[in-house]
Amino acid sequence: MRIRGAKRTTAVTAVLTALLVPLAACGGSDGGSGKENDGQAGDGSRPEQARTVDLKRIPDVGDKLQKQIPAGSRQVVAVYGEGKDSADSTIVLYTKSGSTWDKTRSWKGHNGKKGWTTGHREGDKRSPVGVFTLSDAGGVLTDPGAKLPYTESAGFQAPHYWAKSHWNDFDYVIAIDYNRVKGTSPNDPTRPEGQSKGGSIWLHMDHGSGTSACVSLSKSGMEYLLRTLDPDRNPVVVMGDKADLKA
Repeated sequence: MRIRGAKRTTAVTAVLTALLVPLAACGGSDGGSGKENDGQAGDGSRPEQARTVDLKRIPDVGDKLQKQIPAGSRQVVAVYGEGKDSADSTIVLYTKSGSTWDKTRSWKGHNGKKGWTTGHREGDKRSPVGVFTLSDAGGVLTDPGAKLPYTESAGFQAPHYWAKSHWNDFDYVIAIDYNRVKGTSPNDPTRPEGQSKGGSIWLHMDHGSGTSACVSLSKSGMEYLLRTLDPDRNPVVVMGDKADLKA
């Protein structure tokens, strides 16, 4: 086990704890382990190479969520869900230069298998709508050069009684700061707002279908985000179905 980045005693404790209990990831106690195997890993999809367009704001995001993006944020991962009850989404990275945003990269991916919700609860199989900071990363695999603090641990390994298509889901993860303690490993089980609110919601590797509440994209996409998201740029994720995003 290796932790890169700032020294974090709490992170070490959390990882050791996680190694002693079953992994509960992706917003529910079943960790996104749905028995179906209705898709293939997303590594085959090519990211869209986006041109610089000097946007004044994040496209297709209404005032309600736009105002929640911190003024100091210069990196936004926007997750555009296809519909309220859809598991399909498009993930776009926007980077701020001066006073304008540039569309940097985009990928096809997935969200909760039942879609989206503005009131996420444990086990509802829906991803939470909102704006959340991105503070910590980790995974089974060796750090690929992440700028966020990265925890490498076998504690992220998906159980092999899950469908085989899910075994590599957590090779790379980035914690979405929903009901978690910032500055700890993504698999720290602490949930400040209580267990019923759900938690352990991550960006992680895609298995070709919906998740329990996380957002998934290809391995190459995860590697790109890990090498690009920079704590000095205050990265956040803005996520939801298209209708809620525009509200």
